[in-house]
Amino acid sequence: MLNLNSIIVTSENPEKLVEFYNKVFGVDKPEWSGGRYFGWQVGSRHFIVCYHDKVKGENKEPGRFMFNFETDDVFGEFERLKGLGAKAVAAPYHPGEEENDMEAMMATLADPDGNYFQLASPMKM
Repeated sequence: MLNLNSIIVTSENPEKLVEFYNKVFGVDKPEWSGGRYFGWQVGSRHFIVCYHDKVKGENKEPGRFMFNFETDDVFGEFERLKGLGAKAVAAPYHPGEEENDMEAMMATLADPDGNYFQLASPMKM
């Protein structure tokens, strides 16, 4: 069985993303760095930002791959992250058919490179 270890976001300017994600995670600096690799422990996984020589400018297909951050307060975090410079892509919404289910919420934002990420309320299995 496979276990998800980390998410890596590449950029021609990872330092710009580091500044942004430090604010998202509420820290002054990544937990570790080496060269142009930077990482944070987020929950039980690693979130890594690094330089890649084949990546240029903003993400041209940001919906192709997204990552989710779980939160009990999708509305509050959506507003907080917009205030940090995240671009609002989709305001908090119900992902399923149950419009009155306030526990199942999602929102989509974009980081400074245009990568989409989502806020998601905890999933109940």
